[in-house]
Amino acid sequence: MVLTPLALTPLQLGGLLSGPLGQMLVVLVAVAVVILVGRLFLKVAWRLVTIAAIVVGALLLLSFFGINVL
Repeated sequence: MVLTPLALTPLQLGGLLSGPLGQMLVVLVAVAVVILVGRLFLKVAWRLVTIAAIVVGALLLLSFFGINVL
């Protein structure tokens, strides 16, 4: 089996991540990924909460006028 230089690069850089600065970089990259994924989920969650508030508000207004939807 022949490995290309691109496939050997992680093996050659493995020693860089074993030191304290390398480990700190790995932790910071992991935190950045968690924050980015969290931002996407929060964006969706915020839209869902906004839509739910509008629907409940509309149902409340309809109930004030005697129209029972539920």
